[in-house]
Amino acid sequence: MTSLWKFIVAVFCVLALVPFLWAGERSPQHPPAGKNPHASGGPPSGHGGAGGGHHGYGRPKGPPADIPAHIKARTSPDGTGINLNNSQVGIPGMKIMAGAPELQHVVSLALKGNHLGDEGVKILAESDTFKHTEFLSLWDNEVTSQGAEWLARSPHLANLKELNLMENVIGDEGVQALVTSPNVKHLTFLDLSANQITDAGAIAIARAKNLSNLKRLDLYNNKIGPKGAKALLNSPVLVNLEHLDIVKNEIDVDTANRLSEAKVLPKLKALFIH
Repeated sequence: MTSLWKFIVAVFCVLALVPFLWAGERSPQHPPAGKNPHASGGPPSGHGGAGGGHHGYGRPKGPPADIPAHIKARTSPDGTGINLNNSQVGIPGMKIMAGAPELQHVVSLALKGNHLGDEGVKILAESDTFKHTEFLSLWDNEVTSQGAEWLARSPHLANLKELNLMENVIGDEGVQALVTSPNVKHLTFLDLSANQITDAGAIAIARAKNLSNLKRLDLYNNKIGPKGAKALLNSPVLVNLEHLDIVKNEIDVDTANRLSEAKVLPKLKALFIH
């Protein structure tokens, strides 16, 4: 009888732990300290239904079987946010969204990892469906300088406040197109991390009058050297910048220290340089 009682107690303890073990397996991975606080791939501050909160669903092996239904399921009840992170809806999905009148109130659009490429960005940029969009994430979508130019030329993206283009290949040419566009005048957040940007791109950003409202700029993992970093830290136009990340660029420790001491950006509170 004693042995049976011990067995029952042991089984009960195991069953009691199951929910906690299951929750641990399902919990999303948190970003490491330092770069990449936007681990969800959504707009940086997590606004609207497509925001940056952790969702904990894994990357699918291919596009959804029913793309329209998937888009509907990933749209917030009030129709202002869409979270399609890692959904792989591709060009077909973007065409569906661009032609959907029920999505004309979208403010937050998270599109990380959807294989959109420049063609998908062109569809987005040319559609007035997204004329109210303020928070846009195109993280990891094989976007080149041509895609950046489509965003810059768009007659419908003048309300952007946060733009995430992390892990694409827009390069210096794409940066130049973006920062000279009136579509970035209201940006407070810009993430161009891992985009093969050199000193030329950094200098273009430092001189861009359209970025005067920018508060956060992420240029992690590019090819920026001391010249570009110095231009950023002494920019006459980035007067509202509070956060600058230029970690993992072509800047050695000694140079990083000297630049940190010589920075003149008036509102800079957080500088990550090496």
